[in-house]
Amino acid sequence: MTADEQSATPSARAVPTEGRTLPGDLGRTTPSTPNADPPQTVLPPAGSEPAGARPTASRDGRAPVGVPLDPARPVAVVGTGTMGQGIAQIALAAGHPVHLYDTAPGRAAEAATAIGARIDRLVAKGRMAPSERDAALPRLTAASEPSELAGVGLVIEAVVEDLTIKQELFRSLEDVVADDCLLATNTSSLSVTAIAGALRLPGRFVGLHFFNPAPLLPLVEVVSGFATAQQSAADALATVAAWGKTPVSCADLPGFIVNRVARPFYAEGFALHEDRIADPATIDAVLRESGGFRMGPFELTDLIGQDVNAAVTRSVWEANFQSPKFTPSLSQRRLVDAGLLGRKTGRGWYDHTEGAASPEPQAAASAEPPAYVVAEGGLGAAAALLELIAESDVPLRRQSDVSLRRQSDVSLRRQDEGVRSQLVLPGGGRLALTDGSMSGEFDDLVHFDLAFDYRAATRVALAPSPRTSERTLREAIGLFQALGKQVSVIGDAPGMIVARTVAMLIDFAADAVTKGVATEDAVDTAMKLGANYPLGPLAWQRRLPPDWVHTLLQNVHTRIPSGRYGPGLALFQHLHTGAGRHADGGPTTGGRWGNEAGHTGPGRSGNRGANG
Repeated sequence: MTADEQSATPSARAVPTEGRTLPGDLGRTTPSTPNADPPQTVLPPAGSEPAGARPTASRDGRAPVGVPLDPARPVAVVGTGTMGQGIAQIALAAGHPVHLYDTAPGRAAEAATAIGARIDRLVAKGRMAPSERDAALPRLTAASEPSELAGVGLVIEAVVEDLTIKQELFRSLEDVVADDCLLATNTSSLSVTAIAGALRLPGRFVGLHFFNPAPLLPLVEVVSGFATAQQSAADALATVAAWGKTPVSCADLPGFIVNRVARPFYAEGFALHEDRIADPATIDAVLRESGGFRMGPFELTDLIGQDVNAAVTRSVWEANFQSPKFTPSLSQRRLVDAGLLGRKTGRGWYDHTEGAASPEPQAAASAEPPAYVVAEGGLGAAAALLELIAESDVPLRRQSDVSLRRQSDVSLRRQDEGVRSQLVLPGGGRLALTDGSMSGEFDDLVHFDLAFDYRAATRVALAPSPRTSERTLREAIGLFQALGKQVSVIGDAPGMIVARTVAMLIDFAADAVTKGVATEDAVDTAMKLGANYPLGPLAWQRRLPPDWVHTLLQNVHTRIPSGRYGPGLALFQHLHTGAGRHADGGPTTGGRWGNEAGHTGPGRSGNRGANG
């Protein structure tokens, strides 16, 4: 998983970063890792355009067509740390003359030498032809004075995360470059709108947020501030695409897309650990081997740095007026307070010192498979399990093949009546996909977790309760082991691990669309490319029964009424209309939120509809 971490902070206070230049030293950088950087400020999307801004639309009222920057026109990169060098290398490879500038004497020349060395390594590895290198290197120059940037068509700034410094820089550049020069910031922690507020022509100012390492990662978030002209954003998108990157358009809201939507991936794992549901190694393993994610939240934040990840989360929380949706983790804060920051200090959630053994995830001992299972209903989001069982050595019986006397058995507890889609085991116990309720609310029930692909999954989590008999648990373990899965038995948690995490990611993604951060397609593209998720959250939503996410989160919210899990407006709309909303505020059409399995409208609502 490789994402550039950002968040939002209403002040210009510096926040720890990775792969960025640090305050007070424009050229010094911290070691780069795949996943980290901090914040941004909440400001509304573009309204009326100021005088002097670029045209906002064509004469017929349609959105403007973007025009990529002519490769013959120079690009200036100001700030020559890790990100600045990476961006310069991209522009150089696209055929532009590139001018490097840094206020620290000699730093630009050092950066040019470093870029040349990287290009030489590409040639040595056969990834660039010698002729391409020989054509590119003469186009790279180090500028010693801002006046040398006069003829450029685009300036991209990658200096320290300090609002005053950035504003002063761009004010000075406006006196040098032509009025048609596009100005862009690669900020990861400040408001694009706030930086542009100091400019004479704020309409030509955009955010171009590259992900680290910039030459390798395809995603670029193109951020429109409040005053950004539509034509400027369109031209920036076209230019980034011409450079071989994948641009996504988004509004200037905290965390942009990736680091806003990604918050639950960390938060839910930490919360489950704090509630003693499972240990970090088990949670990581379940999210990898069942959820399809490249890394779990504990190993990933050890890689990012606990201080950086915690600062990102806290700044997004503060920028969202301390919304419970974004509440930071107390256990992570304790790690930071103790100086246990992950790989860079040798210890975080895990021990990374030389020779330290990696903790093993919890795995159930071998158990005999059940003599048969009876399927009552289609298992909803876990329907693929029925195919796997039918292909296994465990006989699968359908509800119509057996007596239905259980449904009229007066011994059933009243709340059991809501569970209609489940597997009945020979001992009378039941196995059901989590719906956000707890196993302990029922007689002899085991919940199992969601999987990205039940056929490909190598691990499945089970959640029994004290009310679950030993026989039922052993039969449940044996069934999944017969299907070739490792089984991790965890505590009885509302929503379990994968299901709760995925449902929250979907809720955050839908909320981002509703609030105008980005379109559905942009959100899904950003999360796949920027966070390396197996599927965009909204695409994942379309694979699930229409009411599944809303029902699960409503059930979790009932049991954990902190405000964190209450499903958002977008999910409520989808539940009752089957439609989401575009970033422009209009309803989607054509079943964008429709289910790929044939669900065309909302299913049952209520606390027991998720498994139907």
